[in-house]
Amino acid sequence: MSFVLLALSLVLMLVPVVFAEEAAAAAPAGGDSAKSMAAIAAAIAIGVAAFGASIGQGMGLKGATEGIARNPGASGKITTTMIIGLAMIESLAIYALLVSLGLLINQKMFF
Repeated sequence: MSFVLLALSLVLMLVPVVFAEEAAAAAPAGGDSAKSMAAIAAAIAIGVAAFGASIGQGMGLKGATEGIARNPGASGKITTTMIIGLAMIESLAIYALLVSLGLLINQKMFF
């Protein structure tokens, strides 16, 4: 598992460097380079946020199902707490989406 995380972090660190060199060679004006870097930053941000949110939701669901399996009488309270927790985790992914869209709008990617 740690090897996969190490490889993923290495890829995430090298992707902007590779695309920055390609963008600088293709567009000497510099305006398109900033837009492409903003698009890459937005894509990485939403990807990391979705990855983290899915891991958190999986761990929460795992804990809730184990708790219900151990004590079926408490399933109502566990389910309510789980749904509130999952909603809070999902809100973090939505905030990352808004930040990513803010990056793209700031660079006028949609106009």
